[in-house]
Amino acid sequence: MSLSERNEANPSSELEENLEILRQTYFFSGLPLETLKIFAYLCTREKFKESEYIFKQHEDDGRAFYIIDGKACLQREDNGNARDIRDCSAGEFIGGLTLLGELRRLFSLKATEDTICLVMEREKFSKALQQFPDIMPRIFKAVAKNIDSWEERFLTGRGDMCGECMVNLGVSLI
Repeated sequence: MSLSERNEANPSSELEENLEILRQTYFFSGLPLETLKIFAYLCTREKFKESEYIFKQHEDDGRAFYIIDGKACLQREDNGNARDIRDCSAGEFIGGLTLLGELRRLFSLKATEDTICLVMEREKFSKALQQFPDIMPRIFKAVAKNIDSWEERFLTGRGDMCGECMVNLGVSLI
């Protein structure tokens, strides 16, 4: 029996799987269990066919995605020229900042094979936050730590980076 067949037969197992995914995602991992249960309930699962866009550059869809199964390619278009940035696969959480406020996408994400995502919408997230206003500092701390870790990983071992690239770094200084 496949994962989707199991979940259709037993919706509570999907809720439990959603909860486990959130517990392992940096954005949600530091939250109390009762809060996580509500977020797990509010998430939906969406299937994207190969070549279908999960989101497009310049949109503000207000949705964050956790790739449960499948693969996608992060792309960027500048002056009519599209280029692939990197591949994304199962276990990646993408777009958490969109839950915190209005942001236009700087990239597109296109499924390169059939892909299943756990999706959290900004509106649902915001309404749940109203019930638990004390969790925002935990979320901000998790986001700040993730940004700092990302930039540290990016800089490590890149002594040969071009000068122009180095001048544009410093996202952790925000």
